Amino acid sequence: TLTERTHSQLVRLNPEGACEVVVDAPGSIDAYAAAGDTILTIELRREALQEVYVYAGGAGRPATTLNDDALAERDLSEPEPFTVLSPDGTDLDAWILRPPGFEPSKRYPAVLTIHGGPRAAYGDVFFHQMQAMAGRGYVILISNPHGGSGRGNAFADIRGKYGTIDYDDLMAVVDAALERYPFIDPDRLGVIGGSYGGFMTNWIIGHTDRFRAAVSQRSISNWIHKFCTTDIGYYFNKDQIGATPWDEGGQEKMWWHSPLGYADRAKTPTLFIHSEQDYRCWLPEGIQMFTALRYLGVPSRLVMFRGENHELSRSGKPKHRIRRLEEIVSWFDKHLAPAE
Repeated sequence: TLTERTHSQLVRLNPEGACEVVVDAPGSIDAYAAAGDTILTIELRREALQEVYVYAGGAGRPATTLNDDALAERDLSEPEPFTVLSPDGTDLDAWILRPPGFEPSKRYPAVLTIHGGPRAAYGDVFFHQMQAMAGRGYVILISNPHGGSGRGNAFADIRGKYGTIDYDDLMAVVDAALERYPFIDPDRLGVIGGSYGGFMTNWIIGHTDRFRAAVSQRSISNWIHKFCTTDIGYYFNKDQIGATPWDEGGQEKMWWHSPLGYADRAKTPTLFIHSEQDYRCWLPEGIQMFTALRYLGVPSRLVMFRGENHELSRSGKPKHRIRRLEEIVSWFDKHLAPAE
């Protein structure tokens, strides 16, 4: 499977390396099996939760309707695409989700949501966290800034540039949304992200005070510390940041890209969510940033989930996933308040 801009494709490679697209899905292909000319996929689409689809001779059809009854009982928000011009002239893909029961005359708080990776991509598929927040009365903004998948290696390559062109892209998305959608209240903006998105959330609160609340999940705050702890591999941090602690100027380079170095500029109340057994972005990454904000007088809260790992939001215990969403929504309710 591969990502093509904002959706998934299933491709077949022959021994000579020729690539043939066999399924061009309007969403995310999360699993597949092939036998002869028949292909089964599990897909996540805009209008549905995961279902099995059958492709035979090129045509595709849904084979299950496991989630129809559950979806029929709920009001969902449809992602609406819009395009943003990056400061470097690139067209960026972005979407807005309006709350169910949206009223144009109201002013709504909005939450910028940042994906992980950074080699990942958002599309217009169902996303539980966004639907839960939209259902609470929030406008949701998502986008695919530089660093993400689906646009080729040049677009995805932000090695040594973390917190620069990606930050500029995200701020351009917020600026464009405020200009195009007058129902967004510019004084009630929030930001949330996990993993790389947690890094970027930590970075954002140290570089602007335009957000009134932030939620940083499984984040990165200190690249020097992370270099010697993460399970992702000793080579990853050098590859991404372009330095090690022992290079000439390496510590300065790594600290320059570390959100902790800018914590004394932060004013945004921030919730930190981490898992005790997350060895990708260790609990101390969140503790460092949380402690810095508390020391500096910025309202903050740290929530740790025992027995969970980096996949809390996706495959954690149901009770923990519910608690996580409750913590997120409660934090934004406290600092942004729902729609007027």
